[in-house]
Amino acid sequence: MGAWAGAIVGAVLIVAGVAKLTSRGWPSQARAIGAPSWAVRVVPVVEIAVGAALVAGVPYAGWAALVLLGGLSVFLAVALLRGVEAPCACFGSMSARPVSWWSVARNLVLMVLAVVSLR
Repeated sequence: MGAWAGAIVGAVLIVAGVAKLTSRGWPSQARAIGAPSWAVRVVPVVEIAVGAALVAGVPYAGWAALVLLGGLSVFLAVALLRGVEAPCACFGSMSARPVSWWSVARNLVLMVLAVVSLR
């Protein structure tokens, strides 16, 4: 029923992960927001894996997307509350605007779509 929603969320996660892996600025931008160094290496790979699982219709991939997007949303909200004004880097070099509540709102919309994709 919600395969289309999973495909949308999956595609967004794949694009975000690939954009981070191919961006020379991703590591420094992520650290400027406050990401720990282990997350700088792990997040893009996890985004691609979860995104591919969603696109492929793997059971429970929607739950993995919810956990991932929820964690990223909390991380962004905390950065905003701390007054961070660094580029979002959510889509690698394609996202040069500072972190904003729109970044969190976008993740919440993706989380709603992930819920629709649940099986």
